[in-house]
Amino acid sequence: MTFTQKANAIFKDVISTYHVINTVDQGFTNKYDKSDDLIAHLLYRKCWIDTVQWHYEDIIRDPQINPVAAITLKRQIDASNQDRTDMVEFIDSYFLEQYKDVTPKASAKINSESPAWAIDRLSILALKVYHMNEEVERKDASASHVAACQTKLDVLLEQRVDLSTAIEDLITDIESGDKYMKVYKQMKMYNDDELNPVLRGQK
Repeated sequence: MTFTQKANAIFKDVISTYHVINTVDQGFTNKYDKSDDLIAHLLYRKCWIDTVQWHYEDIIRDPQINPVAAITLKRQIDASNQDRTDMVEFIDSYFLEQYKDVTPKASAKINSESPAWAIDRLSILALKVYHMNEEVERKDASASHVAACQTKLDVLLEQRVDLSTAIEDLITDIESGDKYMKVYKQMKMYNDDELNPVLRGQK
């Protein structure tokens, strides 16, 4: 099994597991122990964060949402975004550790994004596939709606193949020294008490 086959299988499992209860406030249990399979543990947690946030984003777009509830939800989305970024950095740290002994070739080039940020897109793509497939299978939808969603689903599935291939190629290039990793911490400013002037003013 390739890395992306494993990742896509984990993402599918996460999304299906979430939808058994299908509520943003349900408890979370990671099916993978980090001491046994660290990358599976990280991928499972990453996709769970993405899945909950997907549904946060649905809820906050309700035009009838209570304004106070909307503010609370916005804070939850902010916290989720921070968790998402942190998990990306944990996944990149995993790859850095995996390939720390690889000496890049003199001709090695840097990629436009790190492996983990590409994996982030793969996780979000899994959610798009799941929810577009739901639309295709809706019994109350019109034939034209189903047809339009099937066309979109076909594109998403093709995109997943292409993105998975690109990630495999990137990992292979890093392993062989043809590319090297250089990870920049995101350094988000709006959650930092010292860097966000509004928060700083509250101290």
